[in-house]
Amino acid sequence: MSEILEFREGSTLHLQINRPAKKNALTPAMYTVLADSLNQAAGDFSIRCVVISGSPKAFTAGNDIGDFLNTPPSGSDSPVFHFLYAIHNFPKPLIAAVRGNAVGIGTTMLLHCDLVYATSDAELSMPFVTLGLVPEAGSSLLFPRLVGHAIASEIFLTGRTFSGHEAFEMGLVNELSDNPEERALEVATLIGEQPPTAVINTKALLKSGHHQAVSMVMEAEGELFRLALDSDEARNAFMNFLSKRTKGGEA
Repeated sequence: MSEILEFREGSTLHLQINRPAKKNALTPAMYTVLADSLNQAAGDFSIRCVVISGSPKAFTAGNDIGDFLNTPPSGSDSPVFHFLYAIHNFPKPLIAAVRGNAVGIGTTMLLHCDLVYATSDAELSMPFVTLGLVPEAGSSLLFPRLVGHAIASEIFLTGRTFSGHEAFEMGLVNELSDNPEERALEVATLIGEQPPTAVINTKALLKSGHHQAVSMVMEAEGELFRLALDSDEARNAFMNFLSKRTKGGEA
């Protein structure tokens, strides 16, 4: 079975991350499929919205650590960066439905979504510093703009997990729901009934004040991220993380 499932719900394209045995951890091949699907949807006038969710109990555990260490992103042509630029430049409404873990890019991608629905007990985290890395996906700009410098600093620098309820209070999540997938598809249908050019132009206007700035920050983050990956500090942090995970019995 594919690790990225695609469904059409009227004018909505639903992309479902489907690697439950690994808590939907993402591989380069999965990033490629996601990026290709988004880029194709951008040019398909019959698709008015895209919903991204995970199956069945997690959104995504972020990068597959083993795969990430064996084939780290080496430049802007890497699959992960193709995906990041695809979500950053996607011209139509992008909606996320979050339950369970949303780790690393599982949280930073939400900053590029136009609407986010989540369960109150979803567990979000951006443990980049914990792994000896730096934030990515423009999150070092987008997250403090959303939640303020103090909260962003605390979450980035400690790497702590925060709940869907806390994310709602921050403004990262639009609405809490026991069934975020159903709610996301419901709102996507409502948006799909709106005049499509007006929707696209309105999204462009909403992003116009910071779109280019985010692009520049993403490039700077990407360069620092790649440099950090080659450091002894990051290697030691990854080994420490893997050691703790093994002792904790995680798959």
